[in-house]
Order: sequence, then structure tokens, then C-alpha cells
Amino acid sequence: MARTVNVEVHKVRRDAFLDVAQNLIQTKGYEQMSIQDVLDKLEASKGAFYHYFDSKQVLLDAVGERFADNAMAAVAPILADPSLPALKKLERVVGGIAQFKAEQKELVLAIMEVWNSEGNALVREKVRRMTASRLGPILSMVIQQGVNEGTIVISSSPDETARVLLYLVQGYQEFAGELFLARQAGTTSFDDVLRAFGALHEAFERILGIPEGSATLTDESTLRFWFG
Repeated sequence: MARTVNVEVHKVRRDAFLDVAQNLIQTKGYEQMSIQDVLDKLEASKGAFYHYFDSKQVLLDAVGERFADNAMAAVAPILADPSLPALKKLERVVGGIAQFKAEQKELVLAIMEVWNSEGNALVREKVRRMTASRLGPILSMVIQQGVNEGTIVISSSPDETARVLLYLVQGYQEFAGELFLARQAGTTSFDDVLRAFGALHEAFERILGIPEGSATLTDESTLRFWFG
């Protein structure tokens, strides 16, 4: 007889591993954390760990995926609101994701540390793919709504335009990481940060064919929170 799995119990147990791993990643650092650290915190066996995760790397991937899924869940009501015009929806989605990241700052910084470590090209690629799979459809949907409203003017399809914006965002994520490290080291100014993000806004406006200043993707207070 095939073994049946209680889906809810499975999720609760798996989440317990993720909770402990996330805490250790934030407090100890991913590179310093071991599988045994996770087992000791949970008083669990290696067999229990490998029932849910094939490796420490897979555990990190799962922590990142849960973070991304929770961020998308936080902005889902905004996307589903039929009363919001496209540009306002875009602003609030970006703002909602930024707020979620701010509330999870310790985890974001810990993952950024892994991202910037030498030899972690695979981690960076997985984060790019994870971003694409979740943000791409959102951008495409909002762009289509804006086209229907007449507020977004593009020559390509919404999907193609969303892909271009996605590449821009992904590249800027890496640049933002470099800016953050430079600010930590005192080798760049906050004015440099403002100019950099101003360029991002300008690129978004031109790609979407919207008037200058018609959408605010990042305000100064958010930038000061991370780069001030």
C-alpha cells in the first residue's frame, strides 16, 4: 500500500526547518551555518532533514523561495484591486515589496552577503530566475492594464516589454548591492545613490512611454533606510 502524506503536517514540519534556518542565516551567516546547527535547534535527525531537503544549498533556496512567495502574497490584494489604475498599481506593488523587504531587513542583508560571496554564481542565477518567475507576470499584467487604459504607450507586446523591464530590474538589483557595499565602505555618497535610482526611474518611464514623474517607484525615505 502506498504511503499517504498529510500535506498540512508536512508543510508545518518543513516550515519549522525553514524558520530555524532563516534565524541561523540571519544571526550566524549562511556560510558559517551547518546542517547540524539546524538539527540541534530542532532536536531533529539527519533523516528528518533529508526527508525535506537534499542539501544545505537546497535549504537556502527554500528559504529564499518562501521569502519571495510571502512578498508576492503581501502585494496580491493590490494586484487584485479593480479600482486601481495601472500606474498606481505599479507604484503600490513596488512600494509593497519594498516595505516587505524592509520588514525582513536582516534576512535580505544575509542573502545579499551570500549573493556577493565569491563562488556563488549559482545562487545569483537562482535568484534571477526566481525574480523572473514571480515579477515577470506581474509586470506583464500591469502593463497590459495600462495599455488598455491608454496610460502606457509601448510598441512591443506587454510580455516583451515586461521582459525588458525585468532585465533592467535584475541588473539594477546587482548595482544596488554594489551601491550598498560602497556606502558601507564610505566610498560613495547618498547623492550618488539618488542619481542612480533617478536613472532607473527615467528608464522605466521611457520604456513604458509615460510622462516624467507620473510614477514613483522608490521614494527618498526608502533609499535612506537602506543607503542613508
